[in-house]
Amino acid sequence: MSHTPGVRQAQKQQTRQALLDAGLRLLEHQNLSSLGLRELTREIGVSPAAFYRHFPDMADLGVALVAESLGSLHTVIRAVLAEGADSAELIDRTVALTAAYVAEHRAHVRFIARERHGGVARVREAIAAELNGFADEVAAGLAAQPVSAGWPADDLRVLAELYVDHMVMTAAAFLEAPADDPAARDRIIHAARMRMRVISIGRAHWLDPEA
Repeated sequence: MSHTPGVRQAQKQQTRQALLDAGLRLLEHQNLSSLGLRELTREIGVSPAAFYRHFPDMADLGVALVAESLGSLHTVIRAVLAEGADSAELIDRTVALTAAYVAEHRAHVRFIARERHGGVARVREAIAAELNGFADEVAAGLAAQPVSAGWPADDLRVLAELYVDHMVMTAAAFLEAPADDPAARDRIIHAARMRMRVISIGRAHWLDPEA
């Protein structure tokens, strides 16, 4: 009997995760605003009342999916920042990491791409907050690099936003590329590298007196 609370908590967590997983599956072809509560609970064989033991409403489930979708990206961003300033090797690694993340988390990336401008305000706000957090993290990493000496903090924040927006745009492009079209993937990689190179060149000359 002493283990009963622990078992119940594990079962509760299992049901919560099942709801998240089912939501992600069902959102492959629709928006969160169109997903019905009964459709979701029927997917895993629980009652609508069981849903409310885990989430106050569907928007709250969407916010939880945002955290699940973007949480692991912090590790990717830290790995990139740890390699230092811009270089051809760093650009290649950043694009490769983005491609790998999309390959491993296609459903999550699709959810973020669709709901970033979707009809559920709290989910849009949660995505924006996560992306702002990424920009803060990137800005802090950039500030620690010698090449950023003399840069105003506001300018570094704008630069960080450029990198984050580029990552999101590249991830969306990889998501849309046909799986059986390696040429399309190569074009995305080439364009992503070029855009990062343009940003890098601009960064290198931002403080030039003639700029």
